[in-house]
Amino acid sequence: MRARPDTTDRAALSGGAVRRSLQLIWRGMSSQPRTYVLAVVTSALFGAMTVAVSQVLGRATDDVVVPALAGELDDRRSVWLAGAALLGVAVTLALAVAGRRIFAGIGYSDIQADHRRAVTRQYLRLPLSWHRSHPTGQLLSNASADVEAATGVFNPLPFAIGVVAMMGVATVALLRVDVWIAVTALSVLPLAVLANLVFQRYMSPAATRAQQLRADVADVAHESFEAALLVKSLGTEQREAERFAARTQQLRAANVHVGTVRAVFDPVIELLPSLGTLLVLVVGAYRAAAGEVGTGGIVSAAYLLTLMAVPVRAFGWVLGELPRGLVGHDRIARVLDATGELEPGTHRLPASRGGLAVELRDVEVAVPGAGGPQRILHDVSLSVPAGRTVAVVGVTGAGKTTLVSLLSRLQDPASGTVLLDGVDVRDVHPQDLTRDVALVAQNAFLFEDTVRANVTLADEDDPHAPDDEAVWDALRLARVDGVVRALPEGLDAPLGERGANLSGGQRQRIAIARALVRRPRLLVLDDATSAVDPRVEQEILAGLRRQGVTGPTVVMVAYRMSSVLLADEVVHLHAGTVVDQGTHAELLARDPGYRDLATAYQEESERRGALVEEEAR
Repeated sequence: MRARPDTTDRAALSGGAVRRSLQLIWRGMSSQPRTYVLAVVTSALFGAMTVAVSQVLGRATDDVVVPALAGELDDRRSVWLAGAALLGVAVTLALAVAGRRIFAGIGYSDIQADHRRAVTRQYLRLPLSWHRSHPTGQLLSNASADVEAATGVFNPLPFAIGVVAMMGVATVALLRVDVWIAVTALSVLPLAVLANLVFQRYMSPAATRAQQLRADVADVAHESFEAALLVKSLGTEQREAERFAARTQQLRAANVHVGTVRAVFDPVIELLPSLGTLLVLVVGAYRAAAGEVGTGGIVSAAYLLTLMAVPVRAFGWVLGELPRGLVGHDRIARVLDATGELEPGTHRLPASRGGLAVELRDVEVAVPGAGGPQRILHDVSLSVPAGRTVAVVGVTGAGKTTLVSLLSRLQDPASGTVLLDGVDVRDVHPQDLTRDVALVAQNAFLFEDTVRANVTLADEDDPHAPDDEAVWDALRLARVDGVVRALPEGLDAPLGERGANLSGGQRQRIAIARALVRRPRLLVLDDATSAVDPRVEQEILAGLRRQGVTGPTVVMVAYRMSSVLLADEVVHLHAGTVVDQGTHAELLARDPGYRDLATAYQEESERRGALVEEEAR
């Protein structure tokens, strides 16, 4: 397994809360530079026009309103000029608001889409061992709730950056009015920073717990949905409802705690602009009484702070979203920085219709355990000539599924080599591996799509998709063509979720057809016919054997003597190692463990056959 190098490409943020917040903002904006440049420019224009409104209003107060009230307004054209100026500023302000919202929305949506694509791509790269150690609900939460949390800050961000531009222009405008009024108005900014520091301290742990509980709730819900048949058949609906209710109650409490912390912070941010306006009026009245500032200046400063109330709140929205954003980003970063993905090979296998020769040399597979690595396979060596059919047998837990998973490189061995036509499977190009090796698992997964789409796994307009003739050939070889022809729409018949409108055996045969339509050179069947009628299973295996030298090499995990007897050779696996390999007759003669296993298989086959005959009556 390849270890991810320690580079600057890591998704995790580093440093304290302030540094991590700046990294989060910079990475998001730099991923959509053009969009956010336009969003910030229009937001800055909005800030400048907001200040311009206050300046025009102050000028109109001094030049028009005050002289008119005193009866000293001689030139009435100044009224029209003041109105035109206000109208022009207002129209520009409206256009800036529209542009800011449009570009901010586009940027926010694009960043969110990028995160979701990155997370799902990483899911597909990571090996099955990683997936087995992470609950499905957790993975769903990473791709949904955590992404939403990590990107929530980017919606109000351009607005907040526009506030910075507004502050710069406003500072100049306020200093032109009066230094003391400017100092009074800007005194609210340090208070906002102080409030955010306190908010971060309490909000981060609360948001972390809420995000984890969202994942837990999704996991419980997913388990309940997946186990619907079990829940219904055993009547455990009440237990599942209570289990789900307990988790949702915990999530509710966590969300209430987050809301409580936010409820204390938000009013403080709401209060600051109003407090600044009140202070400006108090200081302005004192300065006006001393003759240091005019009435228009006081009106301009007070109105400016009134207009700035909403933008300053936007700055508060960003500060409020940052703790949750950091938590969400940390959770998806753990996925993006996860190691263990398999290094792709570069060796191209020659295209051929013949089977692949398979060889395992001193293979060992281990998994982490509480007391150290636990070996699942050890000292496994075996050889399968091209075009042969081999049955892998053994008691439960012998390591059969792990062994066959190595052939399609779902995982790599800890030591030893797996060879396909003499080439280490780790060196084979992924496209050749998926073209030449087909694995069919016991649990046949079908998509909620048509029969054709489930067999080809391709879009209708894909020029490389198998044609209908190839699909029917695969269905015929899997002995499921009659079932498909009986469906009202044939290949276009829609299958329910996970193929719910088919029986278990029919689903397995569709899955086998999905593998055969690719004309693989190595077909791996991991107990892929467990739900198939024994007679049909024999027909499928016999059909594969009749393909002769052009047919695939078949390695199958078998639990039925009827399957074992159709194999050219049998591999007896016990306690993670190969006990013996040879024909059925050879193993019966020299392997006592295999004789016991064959007897058990035969008794189980007879029991299942009796049940089938009884049901037929």
